[in-house]
Formats: sequence, C-alpha cells, structure tokens
Amino acid sequence: MASSSPDSVSAAPPSVAASVAASVAIIGAGLAGLTLATRLTEAGLAVTVFDKGRAPAGRMSTRRGEAGGYDHGAQYFTARDPDFQRQVDAWVARGLAAEWTARFGTLERGVLTPKADNPVRYVGVPGMNALARDLATHLDVRAGVRVERVQREPGAWRLTSERGEDLGRFARVAVAVPAPQALPLLAEAPALAARVAGVGMEPCWAVMARFAEPLPLAVDGAFVHGAPLSWAARDSAKPGRAPGERWVLHATPEFSRAHLEDTPETVAPLLVEAWRQAAGVEVAPVEAVAHRWRYAQAESALSEGALFDAGLGLGVCGDWCAGSRVEGAWRSGLALARAFLASSGVDPK
Repeated sequence: MASSSPDSVSAAPPSVAASVAASVAIIGAGLAGLTLATRLTEAGLAVTVFDKGRAPAGRMSTRRGEAGGYDHGAQYFTARDPDFQRQVDAWVARGLAAEWTARFGTLERGVLTPKADNPVRYVGVPGMNALARDLATHLDVRAGVRVERVQREPGAWRLTSERGEDLGRFARVAVAVPAPQALPLLAEAPALAARVAGVGMEPCWAVMARFAEPLPLAVDGAFVHGAPLSWAARDSAKPGRAPGERWVLHATPEFSRAHLEDTPETVAPLLVEAWRQAAGVEVAPVEAVAHRWRYAQAESALSEGALFDAGLGLGVCGDWCAGSRVEGAWRSGLALARAFLASSGVDPK
C-alpha cells in the first residue's frame, strides 16, 4: 500500500499520520458501499461514507408520500449465495425484511399467465430502504455530498466535492457508485478505469401510481412482455406497507433510452397508458409520478465481485461487479472489504 512508507507522512504530526493511515473513504451509500463500510468499521478502521443523495440506499430507495411509500428502484431480492442467505435470515429475524408471498405472473396485451416456479422473494420492511438505513445507523455517512475529485498525494488520497470543498485525506478509497459515475473518480488509476470503462449501464424510467380503488388484477407482481414496460408491482401488497392501491411501473431499457431526456411529466402518462394496454383493464390513477434511474442495471455485469489495486489503496464495488442484483451488491461490498483487510494484514474472515 502506497501509504506504508514512513517518509510519505513525515510532514504530518504523528497523531495526524496515524489517523490518515487507518482511514478509508467510501463514495456511495448504496448496499455495496454500506456493506463495505460496516465490515471495515467492525475491523477497527476509521470509515467515512460520502453520498450525493439525501439519504443512504441508492437504488434501494423508498419514495415516501402522503398515502404511503413506493419502492421505485429495486423491487425485491433473492438469496442464492449461502452467506447472503444467512444475512437475509438475520434481517428477517430482526424484522427488517420479510418474504414477499404474493401472486406473480407475466402479462402480455391483457393476457395473464401465472408463474408457478417462483423463487423465494424478500423485501425490506417497511420499505426496501430499511436495510440501508439500518446499516447506516452505526456509520459516519455524510449525505448530500457529491465527490468530484479523488487526487493522489504523498501517502494519501485527497477528496474534493463538486463545490470545491476539501473533504479530507484518506489512506484508502473505495468507489461504490454505478460504473459511469465511478469512471471520472478513477482518473489516477488507469488500470481500474479501463476495466470500469467497459461496463455500460441501462437507464430505467419508473412510475409511481396511486389508485382510488384496487385494480381488478389477479397478480401483484408482473413481468410485462410486448410493451414499453418490463415490470409492474402492486407495491402496497408487500408486507409491512401502508394500506391503499399503489403500483410501481418499470419501463424497458429501450423505452428508457428513447425517452432519457424527457421530463417526468411527459413520461408518466406514456407508461400509464402502456400499463393499461398490458393489463387489459382501465387504469385511472389519482396520481402518477415518474422517476428516472439513469444507471439502473449493467448491460453486462462483471464477475470479479470487486476491483482493487492494493498498491494504490483504491477499490471499486457495486452490484455491476457481481451480477446486477441486490445480492450482487452485498457480495461486492463484502469482496472489497476482504481485499482491503487482507492488504492491511487483517484477517478478512
């Protein structure tokens, strides 16, 4: 690690040098970044998490409204990895997650086909952001801060915000944001930047729609075919949610790319109409609000789990490093934590 040379911090007082040597900055407070931060904090490192959003969660956010919430990003998650299953079981035991036992199927031009081979699906309770909020409780998370520059200095990395604020010096840095947003932060790590540059990410428009009455549909989560929509979910059917009839609609990557720079006011009625045609029933929402996820899912995710340059003390993680799923985000944060700790001579377990 570049900061291990005594001469590299000789200009700083011993107490400052020691604090920098044990410090880690994590850019991004989604599940990957928060999982990484938790593991490093448990190992005794001084971790600071920066995130441009108003609150931790990333694409596991829950939008709150007067009539209840909407999981407008990640809809649910599954557990395939045994380690992740143990983590999920712990969340369930604490009431932070629950199985979503609902009716699932496919919809195409009004024809509903129930799905018989459903995996066990989980959701956060009372919203998908519950998991991120819980992880962030014991961490130093600085929300509303967009890191614009990661600059190498003797013995440390210096972070600067988009407003020109000096965010401090850190021995190691982890970038835990979507690949296109990570790329400009890796200017001084060309090898890492080259890998990240090869990852393209698809956008997704989401619509949050509230109805006065329940829709006459015998399905709570539907994979939509032959339409501008890819997914529709009766969000209020998830466990622990407020009563009411609330749906989340996700557009296809093709629609989202074609309408990427449209306004939310333009997109919402287009996707409501697409939902009417796909569902084959009349839909007249009391309100419908659109949200654009510019970087929703990797076109072709990496399989490494995480990227790490031990010599620079710089790493990258995110769901796009490990399969573009919620489980992948957790596994990616864990993989980078293990790499960081191993490079520091700490047993990563």
